[in-house]
Amino acid sequence: MEHRNPIQSDTHTKFITIGEIMLRLTPPNYEKIRMASTFEASYGGSEANIALALANLGVDSTFFSVVPNNSLGKSAIRMLRSNDVHCTPMILSTPEETPTHRLGTYYLETGYGIRPSKVTYDRAHSAMAEYDFGGVDLGALLEGFDWLHLSGITPALSEHCRTLILNSLQTAKELGLTVSFDGNFRSLLWSWEEARDFCTKCLPYVDVLLGIEPYHLWKDESDHSKGDCKDGVPLQPSYEQQDEIFRIFAERYPNLKYIARHVRYAHSGSENSLKAFMWHEGHTFESRLFTFNILDRVGGGDAFASGLIYAIMHDYKPMDMINFAVASSAIKHTIRGDANITDDAQAIRNLMNMNFDIKR
Repeated sequence: MEHRNPIQSDTHTKFITIGEIMLRLTPPNYEKIRMASTFEASYGGSEANIALALANLGVDSTFFSVVPNNSLGKSAIRMLRSNDVHCTPMILSTPEETPTHRLGTYYLETGYGIRPSKVTYDRAHSAMAEYDFGGVDLGALLEGFDWLHLSGITPALSEHCRTLILNSLQTAKELGLTVSFDGNFRSLLWSWEEARDFCTKCLPYVDVLLGIEPYHLWKDESDHSKGDCKDGVPLQPSYEQQDEIFRIFAERYPNLKYIARHVRYAHSGSENSLKAFMWHEGHTFESRLFTFNILDRVGGGDAFASGLIYAIMHDYKPMDMINFAVASSAIKHTIRGDANITDDAQAIRNLMNMNFDIKR
């Protein structure tokens, strides 16, 4: 008898992502860290968030990372597995392999009203950063998968991680996987120029690009003093401005099949609006604008990415793809924790179509 997980109904695409999972500590009730006497513990990280979101929507999802072989590392794996994420390739490292032997941690002060959220990292010398991936057979790791997702956060952790990400991209393309990549710049981890230099190297291997930074898009490749094509483009661009940047990306990197980015309008720490743009087959699509109150903002970009990946996997029409992605992000802002733990794609489609009626 063949056994399968009934929750994972979408078995036609096998998804894998590589990154770091961290312990997240949050003061309750919107408190500031300096006032807190207790912290709520959970786990998160960009790539893990995407695996969790897709697994909850029924996609066969696998996560690869390194965590210390201690109670914290095992607890992070238990959380992933409880959400139907496959963790078979995960590495539980020894103190010899990762001398500091720690799970990365971050502290989140949740914003309220006019006070924005704030993240404090404590992730230096984590097991993921210290591990030497030279002995990992990436061909064996990625064999049998259809889709690989990576981000610009992992290569910011260490030289070992930079090598891992580039080699994973190259191996994935050799094996014919669809590759999505989210630049996800983190100023607390590396500089803008370091991020642009590295992430630009990744572009030739990417099929689905999320975000338009941090990448070099020089006006003149032979004279960088002339600046970047994105210089002067506002964070909240017009359709025409975004369309022009997308077209330049597509001309220089014809391997790109989709380019998407979301645009945030922060009315306060508690109310935001989101919309998004997506380029596909020579056309730029603009989503609806979604306005919402925020319970937990962290992971909103990852929810956008997972929503777009899900929509592409299920052959949605382009306008439905970008609206589903933004709706996924909007719903995540109403859920505590890093990941969009939503097991009902129809609920996201209802929001996508601006249908707010009670379901019973």
